[in-house]
Amino acid sequence: MSKKIVLRYESEHTGFMREWLAKHPEQREEKLAGRKLWWDRGSRNLDDLRRSQESKVPQKAYVYYDWNAS
Repeated sequence: MSKKIVLRYESEHTGFMREWLAKHPEQREEKLAGRKLWWDRGSRNLDDLRRSQESKVPQKAYVYYDWNAS
């Protein structure tokens, strides 16, 4: 007979954020708008993607160091 122990840890910050968002539901919309602005990508034009990939120029190693300078 093995017993399964389930421990659920929640950090103080996570608890604070859950409580704060429950008290301020309007902030969820602002949070989603910020996420959309910085992280979520819209649909991409495949033609633009193909042109971008074809126009890439291969870089040499150590591009930040100029061996010919000095």
